[in-house]
Amino acid sequence: MSHWTLINALLLAATVATGIATVHARQQSRNLYNELQRLGADRDRLNVTWGQLQLEQAAWSGPGRVERIAREQLGMAQPASEDIVLISP
Repeated sequence: MSHWTLINALLLAATVATGIATVHARQQSRNLYNELQRLGADRDRLNVTWGQLQLEQAAWSGPGRVERIAREQLGMAQPASEDIVLISP
């Protein structure tokens, strides 16, 4: 084998290895992009759920609801003005 044949064989092997590495890198890039898209969709879905939970919490903890439950279920009532005592320091 002449040294030119050896050089050509090495260049061919390097070209094939570079091609395989390029295909692998592109596939990995596609996979990562798909994962990014999936995670973005999950983020958006979780943001919608978080907003709904905040609205639900605001509805359940509203002052009117708390007062109604205090009156109906706990038997609590606003004290009469003569029953209120102010203590000053």
